[in-house]
Amino acid sequence: MSEGFRVGVVGATGAVGRELLGILESRRFPVKELVLFASSRSEGRSISWGGKAHRCQALKKGCFEGRQIVFFDASDSVSKEWVPQAAQSGAWVVDNSATFRLEEDILLIVPEVNGILLQNQLQSQPMNLLSWRKRVVTGPNCVAAPLAVVLKPILDRWGLKRVVLSTYQSTSGAGSAAMEELSKQTVGMFNQSILAAKVFPHQIAFNCIPHIGGFKPDGATSEELKVIDETRKLLASPGLRISVTAIRVPTFSCHGESVNLELEKPYDQIEQVREALQGQAGLIVQDDPKKNIYPMGLASSDDGVESSTGRDAVYVGRIRRDPSVESGVNLWLVSDNLRKGAALNAVQLGEAVIKAFH
Repeated sequence: MSEGFRVGVVGATGAVGRELLGILESRRFPVKELVLFASSRSEGRSISWGGKAHRCQALKKGCFEGRQIVFFDASDSVSKEWVPQAAQSGAWVVDNSATFRLEEDILLIVPEVNGILLQNQLQSQPMNLLSWRKRVVTGPNCVAAPLAVVLKPILDRWGLKRVVLSTYQSTSGAGSAAMEELSKQTVGMFNQSILAAKVFPHQIAFNCIPHIGGFKPDGATSEELKVIDETRKLLASPGLRISVTAIRVPTFSCHGESVNLELEKPYDQIEQVREALQGQAGLIVQDDPKKNIYPMGLASSDDGVESSTGRDAVYVGRIRRDPSVESGVNLWLVSDNLRKGAALNAVQLGEAVIKAFH
């Protein structure tokens, strides 16, 4: 199908949706026909893509007829209602919401980690005989995706006993309104004006909030539980012990993760761990503390550090032995959450799917 595919994007006006459209264009995804879907308040809004203006449509019964691939970058409630309809219409669906991620019969995929599962499903039987649920592929949480990329080579070589994680998540993870709230509050701080908190439970400007998602009875948040459950599924390690504290920080892009690992098997030199990470697809080791080189979301041209913002890779550094436990490792990772944590991973899944059409 060299002429391209009939593609739909649900949530086209959101932060992730806009990023996805940019990635589809930059990676030259073979699009023959593009239809954009958004909320009713954005219906009729024009978005430029591929040198043409595309007007957003509202979701309605039958709107996915003729689509071959539909990307969902919308809320859980939107995915719950409309993903089945898209898949039942015959389309392949790549869904970034949390709605179906943990369903046993629906794939949760990071291509560099467990992409073989998608390949096997695509080859299992003729595409027209697959049930609608087998035509839904989900992408993970924006923390779990880069974490799994980093953990995969370590798990394969030494095994993992325990993972302790603290996240430092930018406001872009909460959407465009959250980024705008940070911007307005920052300006307000300098103008000594009242700082209203609407998106977040507290002021985010110049502040860190240890609260992402709703609190559960045991004190954990829904975000923290997502990371645990999805990382286990991605690594096919249902019993892996993982502890997570998720923190919202006053930045506009990229999520950072401080990761402490206890390996099942001993390693001799930390350089062995570094070499294993260097061999992992989708991962860049940026680790030279003597030159102040380590992963960061933003960096100036004379820093000697490649900024993670706008980049496809997951960056890892500060790789060092943790002497407090046997076979312990500490490391720090940063990735652009709108890309590998969402839009880029979705496009990579779409690229894997279209190979089955040939």
